[in-house]
This record gives sequence, structure tokens and C-alpha cells, in this order.
Amino acid sequence: MDKDYSSAMEISLGQRLRELPGPLLLTGHSGFKGTWMTLLFEHLGVPVVGYSLEPEKDSLFDRAKRIGAIPEKFADIRDYEELESFIDLHRPSTIIHMAAQPLVLESYKSPLETFDVNVMGTVNVLDIAFRKDFIKAIVIVTTDKVYRNDNSGRAFIESDPLEGKDPYSASKVGTEAAVAAWQQISRTSGGPKVVSVRAGNVIGGGDFAANRIIPDLIRGIITGDEVEIRNPNSTRPWQHVLDPLHGYIKALESLILGNDIVCLNFGPTDKSLSVSELVKIGTAHFPALSNLISDNTKPETDLESISLGLNPGKSIAELNWQPKWDQVESINKTFTWWRKILEEHSNPKTICIQNIEEFLGQD
Repeated sequence: MDKDYSSAMEISLGQRLRELPGPLLLTGHSGFKGTWMTLLFEHLGVPVVGYSLEPEKDSLFDRAKRIGAIPEKFADIRDYEELESFIDLHRPSTIIHMAAQPLVLESYKSPLETFDVNVMGTVNVLDIAFRKDFIKAIVIVTTDKVYRNDNSGRAFIESDPLEGKDPYSASKVGTEAAVAAWQQISRTSGGPKVVSVRAGNVIGGGDFAANRIIPDLIRGIITGDEVEIRNPNSTRPWQHVLDPLHGYIKALESLILGNDIVCLNFGPTDKSLSVSELVKIGTAHFPALSNLISDNTKPETDLESISLGLNPGKSIAELNWQPKWDQVESINKTFTWWRKILEEHSNPKTICIQNIEEFLGQD
């Protein structure tokens, strides 16, 4: 990095974004992470506009009744003209690009669409942004699954080789290649600063996506249907959604300062927990799960990696970022969120704001 980010740490989170002339553009704002991010930005007083597909039924965006909460456009990230028109209308100073096809198993069913959305959608964002002099910095969200994985259990660092095993991870490696190309354009010809950010298995209240372990368990609680556990011995770097979002904001503010960052990992510092360990914690919150877990647990398959881990040391050193909630606490907070929804009928947005206040209060 060109400058010491820690020298500017006296200012509050989001202050540099609040001082910019234009809002922040968040793509994928109707998704799980995007909904949490807009709530976080609202809490921080950061102006934000959103570009995304329409929300899915029972998504956090839907449950929290977020339609119209911010200036937004529901359209496909692959629609170049619609995206450019929206950008020209709102003149954002910065971009966080989250819009993606994010599911590994879905990518096997729709590999072409996965590559089209994840690679060419990112190319659209970068190409348009580099033709607008009002855009100063861009964060591109990829994944922990971009690394070549031999299932050794070693936590990946940013300089490790990239390699896509499945269509999803391969498409994100393609995304990383696009980011590298526009970073080179920025260095040689000028343009916004760009960084790619890689997070682990993000969890938190409100995620209801298919083929993810906690949403699958919650669906079982709601319907009473049997829940099959894929690969119970597989380990993942579980982290509460607010931890990487906090890191993305710090990375963006570092770019605004003029720092040159290529890529950053955001993940827990404790050892990755297994799927079965997560299920055990969930069963403590919802004892009925013990009767819903299928005895026909699936063996390890070749569709998904067995071991995943991220080393966030670079983010810790260069951004003064730290994960605030370890994996057990993150899992507990996620199941507590759902328990308040399902058993106490609490307001989803209210619980999210409570989590955000607690999270920020630990600074």
C-alpha cells in the first residue's frame, strides 16, 4: 500500500464515504448480503443507491420490506444500457459490486448463465465506471472459493494460486482476471482504484437461499420436513455477514485515500468449524431439529470442497480490520435471529439493526 491506512483510523466508519459528492452504488442490493449492507449504510448515514434483480420471496429484502427504502433499479447486471443509464442518473462516487450468481450447486445446472452474470456482469460495471470521471473507487466482491484447493486445510493467503473447480468458482476466477485487467488499466491510463475482496462462508439472519446449510435447517423447522446434511465433516470459515461488510467498507475507504490494494481476504481467525458442529449449535437453539436431520447423510462428494479456510492477516495488518465475532458466536447470533423471527414474531429489520448496533458498539 502507498499510505498507512491506520493513520486515518481516528475517523468514524463511513465518514470518508459521507464526505464524497455522490452516493455509493451497491449492486446486488436485494440479496442477502446486499440487504444487510444497505441497512448498515443507513445506520452509518452513507447515501446509497441500489441496482439488482427483483427480490425473491421470503428473502431478507422481502421480509424486511425494503422496496423503495433507497433509490433503486431492478434490472439485470448484464444489461449494459440500463446499468449505464442508472449510473449516469445517480453519479455515484464509489461502487461495491455484489451482484452475482452465488451458489455452487446452481452453477452446475446453469454454467453459462453463471459465467455470464459473474464475469460479464463485472466487466460491465468496470467498463462503465472507467468511462465516468465521477467514480473514484470500486470494490469487487468475489469469494474464498477462487483458490486452488487441495483440501489440505491450510488457510489461503492472497498470493496463493487461483483455480476454479466448479462453474461458480471458475466464474469467480474469471472475475478476478477481469479485476486484474482493469487494475492494470488504472495504473497505466488512469481511472478508479479497484480491489477484489474474498470472504468466507457468510452467515447471518435472513439468508434463505437454496442449498445452504442454515437456510436448509430453517426451512426444515418451518415445514417439518426432513433435512439432509451434505458433507457433515466438511469445514468452512463461517463468519457473520457484518464482519466482511465491515471489511469491504474499510477497503473502499482505503482506496479513497489513494492506497493501491490488489485483493484482500476477510475471514475468521479461529479454525474452520465443520458442518456437523454448526448443526449441533443449531439443534441447541431448535431442539426439534434433532428429529428432522436425515439419517441418510450424504458422503463427501466431488461437487464441493471438503476443507476451506482463509487467512485474513493482510486485512488485519493493512486495514486494522479484525473479525469481531468468532465462528461459534456468529452461528449463535444467526440462529438467535431466526428464533426471534419464528418464535417471537419480531420485526426482521429491527433485529438486524440491533445486531448492527451491537456490532458497531464493539469498536
